[in-house]
Amino acid sequence: MAGVSYVPESYSKAWIPILDRSRTIAKPGYSRWMVPPAALFIDLCIGHAYAFSVFNLPLTKLIGVTASAPGDWTLAEVGWIFSIAMLFLGSASAVFGRWVEEGGPRKAMVAATCCFAGGFFVSALGVWSHQLWLIYVGYGVLGGCGLGIGYISHVSTLIKWFPDHPGLATGMAICGFGGGAMIGSPLSVLLMNYFASATSVGVAQAFVALGIIYGLFMTIGAIIVRVPPDGYRPAGYVPAAAPKKLVTTEQVSVDQASKTPQFWLIWMIIFLNTTAGIGVLGQASAMAQEMIGVSAVAAAGFVGLLSVFNMSGRFGWATLSDYIGRKNTYYVFLLLGIVLYAMVPTLAATRNFVLFVLFFCICISMYGGAFSTLPAYLRDLYGTMNVGAIHGRELTAWSAAGIAGPVLVNYIRQYQIASGVPNAQAYTVTMYIMVGLLVIGLLCNFLIKPVDKRHHYKASGPASDPAAAKTNPQVAVSQ
Repeated sequence: MAGVSYVPESYSKAWIPILDRSRTIAKPGYSRWMVPPAALFIDLCIGHAYAFSVFNLPLTKLIGVTASAPGDWTLAEVGWIFSIAMLFLGSASAVFGRWVEEGGPRKAMVAATCCFAGGFFVSALGVWSHQLWLIYVGYGVLGGCGLGIGYISHVSTLIKWFPDHPGLATGMAICGFGGGAMIGSPLSVLLMNYFASATSVGVAQAFVALGIIYGLFMTIGAIIVRVPPDGYRPAGYVPAAAPKKLVTTEQVSVDQASKTPQFWLIWMIIFLNTTAGIGVLGQASAMAQEMIGVSAVAAAGFVGLLSVFNMSGRFGWATLSDYIGRKNTYYVFLLLGIVLYAMVPTLAATRNFVLFVLFFCICISMYGGAFSTLPAYLRDLYGTMNVGAIHGRELTAWSAAGIAGPVLVNYIRQYQIASGVPNAQAYTVTMYIMVGLLVIGLLCNFLIKPVDKRHHYKASGPASDPAAAKTNPQVAVSQ
């Protein structure tokens, strides 16, 4: 049963033949090391979500151009674009998780490309017509769906290609998403400056250009991706005879996994950790300018640097988890995060830019590491059978945090400023709230233990998945 994935025959007739999962099965001689670049083509593009904060201030000056004018949107209103995108990221990954698992990565990548690139085009129309709701629909809803489908499109595939290093595999699968801002932030600023004029901040034109650029590179990723053939094992790989305590040799279906306490404990950890991290990422540019007093160009560089640590943290922490275990890795994230977030207000008060940047870079590396380690954590607890679909459902925590994090930052900041608090101190209360959230997450991680055997997959019985058993007759062993 270990490493089971199912491929429904009905899917072979549902899409254009070149997108069929059967057309993506690797032939002899194909190197599994071709799959990580395919994942990077997708993730580096959809990772632009973390660079969206560079558009926030320009979007509040569409009428005034050099400064906000009557009729311009507020920063709080613009902040909802990112929140809506995160909401639909988690929703789409949960709704389409099983479809991605069954239909294969190429279909998912093509669907993600259409949604994500299309979201930029719709958003450009929103800017030109000055209709904020169109940007909510474009980048938020349509782009968010592209984020969710693209984010999970290759995770299960990489885990099956790399059963010998699941943490390394998920780190490779997801590190590109964290690094998207490294490219997207300076690219977005460059495009806005290029298209800017006396009557335009250049946002609409930049949206169109980004839609074209990202659409092209995501298509390349969809073309080169492959799934392993039935019975695939890396050369020299032998499964461990005695797995670690939290690493199961059994399988749990996606529907049964949702009924376990471990699922909801991990959901809470992701929600709490993400609320803290995403609140910073969503307003990183504005926070650097207001708390430390740096220029817009320097703030864009700060966003790009956060992206480097977000990306490297996803790869580094996930790889480390192969050696120290997933639970211990999460202990590090939460404990160190508590200390660092608690010290940020002091750094802001002293305007120590170097330490401010260093602390946030470490925090964001752990934020990204929590996401890249998550699929391996789920694989350890539930097996590989439905790990992609389970991962998709867990990402609804990301959706909830995508609302909670920016709301904490934006609206508490707004309230503080309205109460007469200087801009540089307007984020202090938020930082301490984030510390409290991480403490709760620490307790949740402590409570995680192996999944009870009554939830394990059986050919028949209470822990079986009747729908999967009925519609998925083909079995691929990937251990």
